Order: sequence, then C-alpha cells, then structure tokens
Amino acid sequence: MSRLLLLVALLSAAAWLPARAASPVRLEIVDRDTGEWLSQHRHRGDTWVAGTPGRPYAVRITNDSGQRVLVVLSVDGVNAVTGQTADPGQAGYVLAPWQSAEIAGWRKSLDDVAGFVFTGLPDSYAARTGRPRHVGVIGLAVFAERRHAPVPASPPPIAGNERRARAIVPQSAQSAEVQAADSAHGASRQRIGTGHGEREWSPTRHTGFVRASTRPMQVTQLRYDTPQRLAAMGVLPRPYAWRRHHGTSPQAFPGSFVADPR
Repeated sequence: MSRLLLLVALLSAAAWLPARAASPVRLEIVDRDTGEWLSQHRHRGDTWVAGTPGRPYAVRITNDSGQRVLVVLSVDGVNAVTGQTADPGQAGYVLAPWQSAEIAGWRKSLDDVAGFVFTGLPDSYAARTGRPRHVGVIGLAVFAERRHAPVPASPPPIAGNERRARAIVPQSAQSAEVQAADSAHGASRQRIGTGHGEREWSPTRHTGFVRASTRPMQVTQLRYDTPQRLAAMGVLPRPYAWRRHHGTSPQAFPGSFVADPR
C-alpha cells in the first residue's frame, strides 16, 4: 500500500484525555461562545444536538486509544479538509494516542480555516456549493494505522484547553436548488446548516499515514437542528409544556365557585 499524504492537527487548543470509550474516537460539539459541550440526545436510532443559528462551534475529536488514528471529518456531507463531497477514502486529521483536538472550521490552507457556524439552511456552505441534500449531519470515519509491531502508549496527564475568537455568519442569497427542496418538503425540512465563517489561524502540517485497512474501523455521525425543530420532532421536551402555563394563561377549569361581579 502506498504512503498517503494527510493532515495532522497541531492546534493550540489541543488537550489530552484518558481513554474511556469502546469506540476509538469520540465526537463532540462545542459551543465556542460559551465553551460548553452540546448535549447529545438519542431519538429513533439517531443522535442529535441542538444548534442555535449565528453561534460558532467546533468539532472536538478525541482519540481514546494507544495508537495513531486517521479521522476523516464530514460536515453536511462535505469533507472539512478538502471541500469534496465526503468519502471515507479521502484526507483527514491524524491524532496521536490519547490526543484530543478541536476542529474549528473548513480547512483553507495549512495555516487557517473558515469557522464553523450554525446558520440558516440557504447560507450553509453545502447549500451554497449546490449540495444541500446532507445538511444537518456531522460525521467521522476512523482508520487505524498499519504497524508491524504495535505498542500501545500510556495516557499522558490531562491538560487544559483554550478557546478561540468568535466566527461571523456570512450572508448569501438562497439557491434555486434549496428553494425547490423547501417547497417540496415544507415545514418538515432541516432548518439549519454549517456556514463558511470568518478566516482564523489554525496551523497544521503534512504527515505520512498508511491505513491498516481500506474500510474504516469506526463510522460515527451526529445530526443537528434548531432547538425548536428538535422539540417539534420529540427529540427535546417542548419548552412550554401545559404544566408551566398553568396559572399564568387562561384555563377552562380554574376552580372555585361563582363570585359576584365587581
């Protein structure tokens, strides 16, 4: 098998965490405004997170194994490194044993990225490049490295994590393809996607990596949409349940007897 030229993340925001999961790589979404992890919710076989339009986010990937791995990152069906329609055989990020890194945007060069930001579906990068079909999904394909005598590494100490500056939502006209899809699907359609935000510094370098197999050892995906959309689908509890309105909005049976009018 020929040696492949791929990208390894050398991020100032990288942190190191001990192993804890059965899958080699964990996938999490971080709100870059607050630094909080977005809660993940299981619903009918899918895992969902709620994104707020206009909020920048990062994809946090953590290697919970003692060997290097290659992570091919797909956002809205687009490879976050190359911009191609995503396929597991493409380039990605290489993580050292026990390493965690936050991928903050679309890779523009070895030095910078265009920030990930939740935005309206028509303004998503995938829709603006004519590929709206898979908007609303963040996924990764993980490959082990081929070795003659693999030796598991020991987890290093836990380190801190720094945050970077906020990204900005770009504005654009709605494409004809997205308009047609919206007309066909109406209110049931995906509400948000991932925009092509402001450029920011995020250095990487090339490294060699030989895959142990042509098939990924792990494929993971998270779906996302607005909190309102997820509440309507039953993924999240409805924020304004009847019991919360009781006593503050008109009630058919408020109790008591008939009082004299004033």
